[in-house]
Amino acid sequence: MKKETKTLIRRMGILLFVLYVLLLIYFLFFSEGYGRVAEAQQVYRYNLVPLVEIRRFWIYRKQLGTFAVFSNIFGNVIGFLPFGFILPVIIRRMNSGFLICISGFLLSLTVEVIQLITKVGCFDVDDMILNTLGAALGYVLFRICNHIRMKVPGGSQR
Repeated sequence: MKKETKTLIRRMGILLFVLYVLLLIYFLFFSEGYGRVAEAQQVYRYNLVPLVEIRRFWIYRKQLGTFAVFSNIFGNVIGFLPFGFILPVIIRRMNSGFLICISGFLLSLTVEVIQLITKVGCFDVDDMILNTLGAALGYVLFRICNHIRMKVPGGSQR
């Protein structure tokens, strides 16, 4: 692959990553439908027991509704897919599944701590598990796409 093409892909990746981070901040801290609660309801809310909320959402999925279950369980995974996919494109040293998982976990932990301190949303270990899973799946998608790119004539190493 030409150097100009690599530079363009990296710059597009940086632009997409910045847009992704801005959208993540909006949905996690400012969107009424996804994280922010009314002023009167602002209390410290947290879950420190792994899989409790995931299990609760699954057991009561009919009462909670499809949107609530999808946005909580799958939304946390989908929300971190771009992190695991774009980060290795823009930072060459992040070309390891382990580093992506650790970085995804640390970003998720940071988000959860900010949510706890600001009383916006809920500090939830299940969210950290799902977010880290999303980052890992994003990295797997990156590896698959990178493998396909290498097989295509004209594809080359990073």
